[in-house]
Amino acid sequence: MNKGFRIGPFLLPTVRPYLELTRPPNLWTAVADVLAGNAVAGLPHLGSFFLLSISTIGLYGGGVTFNDVFDARLDQEERPERPIPSGRASRRSAALFGGALFAIGITAAFLAGKISGLLAVAISALALLYDSWGKHRALLGPINMGACRGLNLLLGVSVSPAVLRDQWPLMWIPWVYIASVTLLSRGEVHGGRRSRVLVAIGLIGAALTAVASLGFQNGVHLLSIAPFLALLLLRIGPPLWRACRLPEAGPIRAAVQAGVLSLILIDAAIAGGYGGFLFGLALFLLSPIAAKTARLFAVT
Repeated sequence: MNKGFRIGPFLLPTVRPYLELTRPPNLWTAVADVLAGNAVAGLPHLGSFFLLSISTIGLYGGGVTFNDVFDARLDQEERPERPIPSGRASRRSAALFGGALFAIGITAAFLAGKISGLLAVAISALALLYDSWGKHRALLGPINMGACRGLNLLLGVSVSPAVLRDQWPLMWIPWVYIASVTLLSRGEVHGGRRSRVLVAIGLIGAALTAVASLGFQNGVHLLSIAPFLALLLLRIGPPLWRACRLPEAGPIRAAVQAGVLSLILIDAAIAGGYGGFLFGLALFLLSPIAAKTARLFAVT
């Protein structure tokens, strides 16, 4: 029986289980993607940014909610503390909640523009593909998840279709980075192999090298990229090293959490390169907010 609170004649479900389904710390990373994309597009109208921020929160929240819907039986054994297996949210209500979040995300994106809306539809489809099928595929799963984050960066760029046509290859940076973190996450519950951790570290290194190389393009500020990359290395380096030395569930889970939240620093580096250091710094301030939120809600 789901607990709730009563307002007049209506029994409403408690809010926290549904917040947990959306992984609130990670929502900041989704907004960071859009902010970085806006910097690439030339910092367009505030209204478009607001709509796309609502869109990415809906898309990400819907995606991770359906992750728990599809994993409900498995989570009874591996993650019994999650809202559905713990009985704090029903599978049906979670599915309805995830569907509503997707609808909000897609609608907000179409209000920002047709291309934005089509990207939102693609992100939703890829998220559902990952939740229902991709996560169970050793190679295609990480590629699938990386594609979602790559398109999410382009969602922020899409407010300027002309810039999107020129800068779409930027999607490969979050694509490769998140694919590597997803690969690493395979060992969160039962531990993993050192070889897999090393492959993930190599892919993360490739993504960071690609970010650094942006600084050698015309109009991109290398000095505004470097500080954020340095901070990122300081943040993810130690947990990755521990996971490599001891590829067990605890160290790997800590490395995955650091990797997910550190996507904000990659976005800050991209934003700093295209929008200037102060814009990158403003985006970086989402990082401590995400870290504080992670003390209240699970990241994975």
